[in-house]
Amino acid sequence: MPGRSAYSETHSCSTMGDFQARRSNIRVRLPDGSLGFPYTLNNTAVASPRILIPLLENHQNADGSVTLPKALVSYMLGKERLSPGR
Repeated sequence: MPGRSAYSETHSCSTMGDFQARRSNIRVRLPDGSLGFPYTLNNTAVASPRILIPLLENHQNADGSVTLPKALVSYMLGKERLSPGR
């Protein structure tokens, strides 16, 4: 993030042990036939606010519009630029 002069987290993943599985009563059958609680992950694939900051900082134009990176254009139905108030 240029405004911070630093890198920042855009997604995260952490192990929750079996806490979430116990709370949700999620069980798996173990090789010996008994039931156990699996370990789970807490995962944010893409945190929208965090990913928008570098997008705006790196692609914003003087008039306030944002030129979209080529990799995103197909996901924006071919739109190449976002303009304020539209």
